Amino acid sequence: MALLILRFVFLMVAAGLGLTLIKSGVVPEDSTWMAWGVFGGTMALALGIIALDMAVRRKRLDVITAVYFGLLVGLFMTFILGLALTPLQLTDKQRQTVQLVSGLILCYLCISLLLQTKDDFRFIIPYVEFVKEVKGSRPWILDTSAVIDGRIADVLETGILDAQLIMPKFVITELQTIADSGERMRRSRGRRGLDILNRLRSNPKVQLSIFDRELPEFAGQPVDLKLVALAKHLGGKLITNDYNLNKIARLHDVEVINLNDLANALKPVFVPGEQIVVRIIKPGEAPGQGVGYLEDGTMVVVESGREQLNKLVNVSVTSVLQTSAGRMVFGRFESVKETEKAAEA
Repeated sequence: MALLILRFVFLMVAAGLGLTLIKSGVVPEDSTWMAWGVFGGTMALALGIIALDMAVRRKRLDVITAVYFGLLVGLFMTFILGLALTPLQLTDKQRQTVQLVSGLILCYLCISLLLQTKDDFRFIIPYVEFVKEVKGSRPWILDTSAVIDGRIADVLETGILDAQLIMPKFVITELQTIADSGERMRRSRGRRGLDILNRLRSNPKVQLSIFDRELPEFAGQPVDLKLVALAKHLGGKLITNDYNLNKIARLHDVEVINLNDLANALKPVFVPGEQIVVRIIKPGEAPGQGVGYLEDGTMVVVESGREQLNKLVNVSVTSVLQTSAGRMVFGRFESVKETEKAAEA
């Protein structure tokens, strides 16, 4: 409603401006068509500005403010340059020419500088804040393994997390390299990562930004150390399921969200003595062990289960090992009689 009122008032002011131009003597009094042309042109200009405003729906306050401040600083520097030219014996026409050219150049340079560095310094005025960190909650920097894994897209689609995602350009380059690999499995993983990235970009619930700048800290560093440096630069957190990157990031005091830890936290908890049913699909490393998997992929190591290959067996949980690499359940095979006795007891 406020915008409608603003646009209506703007049109009324534009109409008043058109009438003022007609009565100011700019238009000959005996030229009716020229008067209507001036009035119509003024209204058309006002409607065009409103249409442009409506077309650009998502307006970035930091971009608009950077343009405003760039213009102000550029004009101020042009004024100072004009004062500096005073001792020179220049004609008014020469002075105006120099000021116009210098003003154009200085305004462009100031706006360009602010647009490129608006995230690298902190400057606050009422209703406006330039800040080195991404505004809002701490951003999440995506690792190559997290994108290929794909579970981050499912987590974000639930809407429970609203942090901004940062996708470094060098990670996209690594994904493209993997997708172009000659090895079929590696190529498939790279293409899956690119598909997940496109899925995140097309999701209106996800705030995904591409970080395409090259920081001085990136020079000569591998991808893992670039991610750590970027996380420290933005004050963000790394999203990964790479165990080695997890260790490196913690050595540099960078917070890490491990997708395996997140998945393990959401899995049902098994307690010793609990009965589960699992199919033994292969022998284990130790003598007599059998290995099976639950529906969610959790590995179950069953003592005395090697002789039950390709069979559904009842297993009594003895212990659970939970690490950043995943969760393992250890159990003991129980015969039918033992299970029935335990149920009766």
